[in-house]
Amino acid sequence: MYPFEEFPKIPRLKREVVITEKVDGTNAQVAWYVPEVEDSLENAKSDPYCLGVFPGPSDGDSAMALYAGSRTRWLDASSKGDNFGFAKWVLANVEELRKLGPGRHFGEWYGLGIQRNYGLQEKRFALFNVGRWTAETKPACCDVVPILSRGEDVSVDIAMGYLREHGSFIAPGFMNPEGVVVFHSASRQMYKLTFKDDGGKWRGA
Repeated sequence: MYPFEEFPKIPRLKREVVITEKVDGTNAQVAWYVPEVEDSLENAKSDPYCLGVFPGPSDGDSAMALYAGSRTRWLDASSKGDNFGFAKWVLANVEELRKLGPGRHFGEWYGLGIQRNYGLQEKRFALFNVGRWTAETKPACCDVVPILSRGEDVSVDIAMGYLREHGSFIAPGFMNPEGVVVFHSASRQMYKLTFKDDGGKWRGA
């Protein structure tokens, strides 16, 4: 019998959209893994990419194994295995980063020596998940990517124009921002638009 294939459901277009500044650094993640059984915790301790096992974010929580990653691989804290010093930064900020809790926490590692630099004298980590993290709830060592617009009727062109006129919001005063990331809540999909190398009206802007 010829196998049946169901047509996928189509997400509603008129749903919340969030436009954030696209930060030009290197993709990174902090991952807190909570093993289901004690044996898994012991295995994590012997994993060369596990940066350590630490208490959970609250009293009574299970222990968590800590990992740091780039876009394509796990990192270690050696000079060859790290990514612009991200794993070392994670280890230096364990106490604050425990507040992230179990799971994978993606963001951009940016600043001194990485891509645009943003005129900074240090490196910083900006969390992507603006639905969960705000300036009030984030760990003190982290940033959150700036929200430029949010709602069902938002304009990417207006957001891009605002960036071009006012410069970066992640690093105020830096007048060469990269562009925007557009998150569509119903499809759970992200899209990007950059000032350069994207085609259309923003090419070369």
